[in-house]
Amino acid sequence: MKIVETYSHLNGLEYLLVHKEKLWREVGDVIAAVDAETCRTKVSKEIRMQGELKFSPIEMNRRFSDLLKTRIWRESRVPYWVTRNERLIRNTMSLPPDEQKKQIEAAGEIPIFSYNQTDFVKDRVAMEVQFGKYAFVAYDLFVKHLAFYIRDEIDVGIEILPMKSLQADMSSGPGYFEGELYNLIRNGRGVPSVPLVMVGIAP
Repeated sequence: MKIVETYSHLNGLEYLLVHKEKLWREVGDVIAAVDAETCRTKVSKEIRMQGELKFSPIEMNRRFSDLLKTRIWRESRVPYWVTRNERLIRNTMSLPPDEQKKQIEAAGEIPIFSYNQTDFVKDRVAMEVQFGKYAFVAYDLFVKHLAFYIRDEIDVGIEILPMKSLQADMSSGPGYFEGELYNLIRNGRGVPSVPLVMVGIAP
């Protein structure tokens, strides 16, 4: 596969080119190593395309995951505790998880365990390879990457998406680069407040 488009939000790409050039080249190498045609394994059930072979999001994710793991990109989880009390959440948000729980319980509220998870992290760069529904892209951009950035776990996030030309030939309706670029720009120059690189790929 190949990179067709990139969009740099809050100088995310510029940061990578200056501070993590080798890592950025590695991302390009992984994308280039994915043979899209070997992922054309899903038989369409839609009436107008019944029987046609489509690109499988699951298979594409598997190929990316295998390649990234061999290059020591790893999943990361950040645990935390939430409750119904807004003021209490604000007061405990910056504390370690154990202390969050203690303070919530001490205030007479019920602590609820939660966590932020990102699929691939390496050298303070988080990456999501997103072939899921468009709602998952918004969650990546406005929750996942932002949460890891605010907690000082990463310096930049990368979001890999299919171009519309690829998305139109996939077995389900994932988000696509052009649509998510519009959504990101519509929110303004400073939102979300985390440096990002959106990458649009195609065969």
